[in-house]
Amino acid sequence: MAAKKTPDLIPLCHPILISSVSIEFTPDAASSTIGITATVESIGKTGVEMEALTAVAVTALTIYDMCKAIDRGMKIENIRLVKKSGGKSGTIELE
Repeated sequence: MAAKKTPDLIPLCHPILISSVSIEFTPDAASSTIGITATVESIGKTGVEMEALTAVAVTALTIYDMCKAIDRGMKIENIRLVKKSGGKSGTIELE
């Protein structure tokens, strides 16, 4: 839902036809962390990086909101693009 709301939240982002969005969680009990990965796909020519980043950010904020009564010291860190494929720039892997 957050990925589809990106144009409402971020100036100069225009609506994109999104064909799929998936969110994956990677909990790590030892470090008390949750990794969040968003995968967004579109058949359009425009990249969907902002939609993926928005999906991760809103997911992290939702987790924070649900857990704040237990731990107000939580941090949201390291939101970044890991991989982009297709479009004019081809495939970019940053991890």
